[in-house]
Amino acid sequence: MTPDARRERLARARLYLVVTEAACLGPWEAAVERALRSGVVDVVQLREKGLDDAAFLARAARLRGWTSPAGVLLVLNDRAHLVAATDADGVHVGEHDLPVAEARRVVGPDRLVGVSTHDAREVGAIGPSGADYGGLGPCYATTTKRLERAPGGPALVRACTGATDRPLFPIGGITPENVLELVAAGATRAAVGAGILGRADPEAAARAIGRALGTGAARDR
Repeated sequence: MTPDARRERLARARLYLVVTEAACLGPWEAAVERALRSGVVDVVQLREKGLDDAAFLARAARLRGWTSPAGVLLVLNDRAHLVAATDADGVHVGEHDLPVAEARRVVGPDRLVGVSTHDAREVGAIGPSGADYGGLGPCYATTTKRLERAPGGPALVRACTGATDRPLFPIGGITPENVLELVAAGATRAAVGAGILGRADPEAAARAIGRALGTGAARDR
């Protein structure tokens, strides 16, 4: 995929699926496949802090085999050094991971770099840092990650909307039941893990969140 195509897809992206086995109800492969079947997932991030590089590579290869035919971007959490080996579209770094500048150096100018943000100041720094997009959170309590900050809810989204011209994905405990609260606060995108993968029907959960974000049942890729 060309760099321009990656960034065009990112600009259109609304629903960003964060994949961790712990978030899944049942086998992770089945949950992810059912979520992708919805046709509304635009980006998949593989986030498995506990896997060694060999196991992470194998899992990323499985995801790449599903995401490429679906026209879905694949992002690796933290492991910038594995992006080229997996033909991933980019890397996402948090505050305890590589700095954005170092991640960019490793993956090069053609791949995407995302960064976690937690307030309007950090959101405003997304573009100047050289990142292509940001995650914003936590919005709600979540069982899949130990939170270092209190969830900000719709007020966090409201405070940060308009602080950057880069795509911004609210994250943290987002579900079909609460996503409309964030939309009302200005969100047009969302990053979701257990709110989709932890449901008995991941496809239906993804579609529900997609409808809330205005994606429709499916989009042209």
